[in-house]
Amino acid sequence: MSESAPHRRALPLIGQVGGGRSRATCRLRCGDACFHPAPNTSDNAYFGDIFQKVVSRRAALRTSAVTAGAGALGFAALNPAFADRGRGPNRPKPNPRATFHSVLPNNDDQVTIPKGYDQHVIIRWGEPVLPGAPEFDLDNQTAEAQAQQFGYNCDYVGFHQLDDDRALLWVNHEYTNEDLMFAGYPGGAEADLEQIRTAMAAHGGSLVEIERVGGTGQWRLAGGERPFNRRITATTPLRIAGPAAGHELLRTEADPTGTEVLGMLNNCAGGMTPWGTFLSAEENFNQYFNSAPGTPQSNRYGLPTGASRRRWDRVDERFDLSKHPNEANRFGYVVEIDPLDPQAAPVKRTMLGRFKHEGANTRLTEDGRVAVYMGDDERFDYMYKFVSDGRYVEGSRRHNLTLLDSGTLYVARLEGNSPAEEIDNSGELPSDGAFDGTGRWIPLCTATESFVDGFSVAEVLVYTRLAADAAGATKMDRPEDFEASPVTGKVYCALTNNSAREPGQVDEPNPRGPNRYGHILEIIEADNDAAATSFTWNVPIICGDPEDDDTYFAGFDKSKVMPISAPDNLTFDARGNLWISTDGQPGRLGYNDALHVVPVEGRFRGELKTFATVPVDAEACGPFVTPDNKTVFLAPQHPGDGGTLEAPTSTWPDREFPRPSVVCIWHPRGRDVGR
Repeated sequence: MSESAPHRRALPLIGQVGGGRSRATCRLRCGDACFHPAPNTSDNAYFGDIFQKVVSRRAALRTSAVTAGAGALGFAALNPAFADRGRGPNRPKPNPRATFHSVLPNNDDQVTIPKGYDQHVIIRWGEPVLPGAPEFDLDNQTAEAQAQQFGYNCDYVGFHQLDDDRALLWVNHEYTNEDLMFAGYPGGAEADLEQIRTAMAAHGGSLVEIERVGGTGQWRLAGGERPFNRRITATTPLRIAGPAAGHELLRTEADPTGTEVLGMLNNCAGGMTPWGTFLSAEENFNQYFNSAPGTPQSNRYGLPTGASRRRWDRVDERFDLSKHPNEANRFGYVVEIDPLDPQAAPVKRTMLGRFKHEGANTRLTEDGRVAVYMGDDERFDYMYKFVSDGRYVEGSRRHNLTLLDSGTLYVARLEGNSPAEEIDNSGELPSDGAFDGTGRWIPLCTATESFVDGFSVAEVLVYTRLAADAAGATKMDRPEDFEASPVTGKVYCALTNNSAREPGQVDEPNPRGPNRYGHILEIIEADNDAAATSFTWNVPIICGDPEDDDTYFAGFDKSKVMPISAPDNLTFDARGNLWISTDGQPGRLGYNDALHVVPVEGRFRGELKTFATVPVDAEACGPFVTPDNKTVFLAPQHPGDGGTLEAPTSTWPDREFPRPSVVCIWHPRGRDVGR
C-alpha cells in the first residue's frame, strides 16, 4: 500500500473495548471508567457574572514590571517553547512539512520506525536506577528491590539537558499490571502481600542520567556515579503546598498537619517549567481506594463505595476510606519535582486544583508570569488554566519554586459561532467553513479569594470538579494533554474520545457524537498572551479513518493522510510540527497505537503522517523531541496488556516477556527527526 493509497478498514480486534484499549488496560489503568456512568451529572446552567470579577484582578496582576528571561541552566535556550513566548525576531523559524515516508498501519510486536532511522531501548522495567540496586530478577521480586529499579509502565517523558552530551530523563510510572509482573497472580484479595508492596513500589517515577553517543541523536544510560538518579514510589514522602495545604480536608490521623503525604498515584502525563523542574500529573487515583462514603464529592471523583480491585488497604490501611476518609483528598494533584536536588521532597501543588490531571504544560505570559494548561481526563469534563501571581526571574531558583502556589485557577467556557442546526453530527463543516468559536477562562479562585458561591478557596482546590460545575464550564470529550507551539504560541489540546456523547449532545467544540475517535482543539489566546481571559478556538483535526465522512484534517486532502484514533499526548518539534501519540487505535481502527506528526501552519497544515507504531497492546507514550531536533523519545507502555506472564500477547522488547521501556529514535546521518 502506498503512502497516499486508500486505507482498508480493519475491524476492531477481539477484546478491545471501552476507550479502544484492551479490557485489562481499562480495568487496571482507570478502573473501567468508560464502563460506568460519567461522574459529571451537572447541567452547567450557571454562568452568571463570575467572569466579571476577574477584570480588576487581572489589572492588579499587571502592575509590576516584566522580569522574564531565559531559563536557569540555559533551560530556555535548550527549549524553544520558553525562549521568547512565540514572538520576536529570535523565535524558531518554521519549516513545517514532515518529509519522511509514513510507517504503515500494522499489528507487529515491535516499535516500527521510518526507513533510514534507528532506535535504541534506553531503559526497561526493573533495570537498576539507584546506586547498589540489584539486577532485575523476574521470579524473585521484592518491594525493596523495585524501589531502586525502573518502575512499571512509562507514560510522560521529560528531558532536562545538563550540557551538550548529558541530560536527565524523567519518566512517570502510571500503573501496574500484576498479571504481567507475577506468574499466576491470583488478584488483589488473594495476592501475596509482598506482591502488593512490590506493585506499590513500581508506581511513581524514575529520574535517570543519560549521555549522548558520539555526538549523534542516540542516547543511552550514563555510566559512572549518576548522582541525580532517583526513584519516587507510592510510599515516598511528598510535601503538600499551596492554599489548601493544612486545611482540615487534607488532615489525617497519620498527618494531622495536612502537609505531608506518602506517594503519588497513577501519574500520567506532565510538563516542564521554565526554571527546569518537572510537573507530574496524578490521574486515575480513585481506583486505589476502598469504601468511599458515596457523597456528592466522592461520587464526582469516581471513588468506589466497595472494595478496590488492587486491595492496597491490605498492606496500608490509609486506602480504606471508611477508616481514613480524607486520604483520597490528598491525591489528584500536579506534583513538582526538582531534578537537580535529589534530596528535595516532591511537592503537590494544590493551587493547580484536584482532578484527574492529564498533563501540565506551561507558557510564559507577556509580562513574565507562568501559565499552566491542564486537562481533566474524564468524559464530559473540563479544560483548566492557572496563571501565577509572581513573575519568573532568571536564575532565581528559590523564587521560581514558589510560583505555582499563588495565582488564579480558571476553567474554560467555549461557545460556537455557527447556528445550532449546522452542527448536525454529519461531519459536514458549518457554512463558515470551520468548527470554531470563542471562549473564556472563568476564574474559580485565587490563593485568597473564591469566585464560586458556596465554596471556600480550599474547597475549590480540593473539590475542583464541583466548583467548575457550578461555574458553568463546557463539557469536553476527555481533555488530555495540552501543548503550546514554540513557533506561534497557539495552544493545542488532545480530546481523546467520548463514546457516551449522544448525537443530540453535540456542540461546535465537540461536533461528533458518539465521539469514538477523538479530535484536536486549537486555542489562540487574545493578543497571543497566555494571561488572557478570552480566546478563539477551532477544531483542526477530527480523528478517525480518513475514508469516513465525519473526519477532517484541516482541509488537507484526506486521501494523503494516515488514520488516527484516540489522540493522547502531544509535543512539538522546534520547527512547529505537532507530534501526537495515541491510546486506543487497536479497538477503534484495528491497528497498533502510534506516534503521528502533522504541520499546523502553512500549506501542508493537516498532512498527518505516522512516524512510529508501538508493540501489541501497547500505548504510545512520551513523546518528546529534543530541542536540537535530533532525537525522539517514545515510551511504549503496557505492551501485552491483554495477556498474562504465562500467555503473553507481546514479548517486546527482548522476546522474553513484555517490559514497558523507553526508546530513543534518531537518524544515523544526523538529519532532523521528521525529515
